[in-house]
Amino acid sequence: MNAPRPFSQGLLAWYDAHARPLPWRVPPAGIRAGERPDPYRVWLSEIMLQQTTVAAVKSYFERFVNRWPRVEDLAGAPVEAVMGEWAGLGYYARARNLHACAKAVTERHGGRFPRTAEALRALPGIGEYTSAAIASIAFGEAAAVVDGNVERVVTRRFAIETPVLKARPLIRAQVAALTPADRPGDFAQGMMDLGATICTPRSPACILCPVREGCAAGAAGTAERYPVKAPKAAKPARRGAAFVAVRPADGAVWLARRPDEGMLGGMCGPPTSAWSARADGATDAAAAPFPAAWRPAGSVAHGFTHFDLTLKVWRADLDETPPGEGWWSSPNAITQEALPTLMRKAIATGLGTGAAPSAPRGRRRGP
Repeated sequence: MNAPRPFSQGLLAWYDAHARPLPWRVPPAGIRAGERPDPYRVWLSEIMLQQTTVAAVKSYFERFVNRWPRVEDLAGAPVEAVMGEWAGLGYYARARNLHACAKAVTERHGGRFPRTAEALRALPGIGEYTSAAIASIAFGEAAAVVDGNVERVVTRRFAIETPVLKARPLIRAQVAALTPADRPGDFAQGMMDLGATICTPRSPACILCPVREGCAAGAAGTAERYPVKAPKAAKPARRGAAFVAVRPADGAVWLARRPDEGMLGGMCGPPTSAWSARADGATDAAAAPFPAAWRPAGSVAHGFTHFDLTLKVWRADLDETPPGEGWWSSPNAITQEALPTLMRKAIATGLGTGAAPSAPRGRRRGP
């Protein structure tokens, strides 16, 4: 289990020369000059990067730190503003936990993040990976940082045949053995960069790998076999309906805020029915939250992590304000609303425009 010393040395030498320039990262030269990573920026980037690519996160990160440069600023922001800035980035529970965590750091810790992985795990939305990443990168704790890129590097190096979900304790133990006491943050980021740029899922550039010596899969020419994945179960399908009410006088759309708990919690959109695995009326106009002359406008499909959803879209033109909580959002204002991608697609279908209301400039439109 003990790793040969040259692995960390070889990786760090490569990282010193090839570290990706990222807006939340202090480069190796900066670390050597005494610059320390900002725990707030490390934490923010790690939360954003969960289930999301670096390319997608960059513009969101810049918007957040420009608007809320300190954790205290984020803690003091209305949660609706945070959700609005997050719109389009997906996995919206992250945004709710982000705000809750900022408040906890501010109120419990005086605006200072705890310095150990164990203490960090007590904060909302921070699990084993994120706590290790923050502790390692921001505070120099030799914690085992394991994301998808690191899993790929390690399963290939040791030719781990166990499916990756079951192999995670072994992978973590291997990473812990590889992690040096000196420069653990740079080592963790070097492992991530190696997986992202050299040890890629397909067509890995093994000939360029700085730590290819001792890699079992590389030597056998079987790198693309790893990590081994268990057969995927088919995702269940759910159905529902979205109800796009339009005010003819100005083209405003009726929006409602979704409950904090559940899918897309805290975001807004046109009212919807419940999402059901059965087509037992969930897609009918009768499921609308208020009576109107609803007419079918089409349907939209969206894939979530654990199920696929199809919404039948209904449209009605209303001169009066419907009952219940909600608000009219004008064509100019709607681009600033905290609308997840699914709801933007539903509105576009209801309006018959063929294009969803775009997020504010600088945001990525996507799941």
